[in-house]
Amino acid sequence: MTDSPTLALAKDLISRQSVTPEDAGCQDVMIERLKALGFEIEVMVFEDTTNFWARRGKEAPLFAFAGHTDVVPAGKLEQWDTPPFEPTIKDGFLHGRGAADMKGSLASMVVAVEQFIAENPDHKGSIGFLITSDEEGPFINGTVRVVETLMARGENIDMCIVGEPSSTEVVGDVVKNGRRGSITGDLTVKGVQGHVAYPHLAKNPVHQSLLAIHELATTEWDQGNDYFPPTSFQIPNVHAGTGASNVIPGEFNVQFNLRFSTELNNEAIVQHVTETLDKHDLDYDLKWTFNGDPFLTDTGDLLDAVVDAVDAVNQTKPALLTTGGTSDGRFIARMGGQVVELGPVNATIHKVNECVKVDDLEKLTQMYQRTLENLLA
Repeated sequence: MTDSPTLALAKDLISRQSVTPEDAGCQDVMIERLKALGFEIEVMVFEDTTNFWARRGKEAPLFAFAGHTDVVPAGKLEQWDTPPFEPTIKDGFLHGRGAADMKGSLASMVVAVEQFIAENPDHKGSIGFLITSDEEGPFINGTVRVVETLMARGENIDMCIVGEPSSTEVVGDVVKNGRRGSITGDLTVKGVQGHVAYPHLAKNPVHQSLLAIHELATTEWDQGNDYFPPTSFQIPNVHAGTGASNVIPGEFNVQFNLRFSTELNNEAIVQHVTETLDKHDLDYDLKWTFNGDPFLTDTGDLLDAVVDAVDAVNQTKPALLTTGGTSDGRFIARMGGQVVELGPVNATIHKVNECVKVDDLEKLTQMYQRTLENLLA
């Protein structure tokens, strides 16, 4: 039986070993399909990362699909039931690295646009594609650089669907209409190394820090809101000492991360942490990594169009959630437009034997096409 257009394209993309930041020709495949539809293509290469921006039309509103061609490494090949870069159908599922995250979404996007334009060649507004090969990596030279380039010339996306695997049980059961912000602190508390038998000649930074760290860990940063849970403070890594049981450490390294809601911002977090550490009279260095601001799309034409599209395909409305980690949606949201995430079931992403239900790819294509019809037909 002949593969559907969506399945055929998904297989083609999966067969290309585009491990971050490599693209392995995936974007060329997409570009050729979009050129045939009349899209103007702009390839943007920043350092080791290949990106492209494609646009059809010059009028507002500008609706865009966003996604990434890069995938995480396959890991130990012997643990896979099928070769990770040889797309394989098993029991109704398409197996391969990137099947769910997110080459299946990319295929659905392209085919949905092809079908929409075939029926609506003179559609309203404009359609864009913002595609990167640096989402799974350090996210330095990918979407954020493209967004900066577009904003500098006043070309702002009004509405955007990011194709991240948002779904839980069946495709479309969850639409992510926002994400929490993320900020990481790398704290080094300085002490004086010495012998544990002579503590008066040393200064133990672990002992000094515990009250301050406990205070930060038990702080109620906010109470969240209708869409976001309360801000979470977590310590993923700590280190002190030489490994010897008779040496007081000279430094105590603590890494902490906060995932925060729209009730909070980076500046308030930095201020509170700094004031807490200073109150406890610590000698410390603190390095911050700002991973992204929170964003929320709680109303608007895009959300209405996506909810209707999911309902039309599934006969049930999606849940609107902001759970999970960060995505490139945080960079696109800086443009001030509406941003949501809609993609396949995320149960196998980044795992051995990553897969997506073949029928879900067809449904996702229908959801994307229906969204376009709701907004631009």
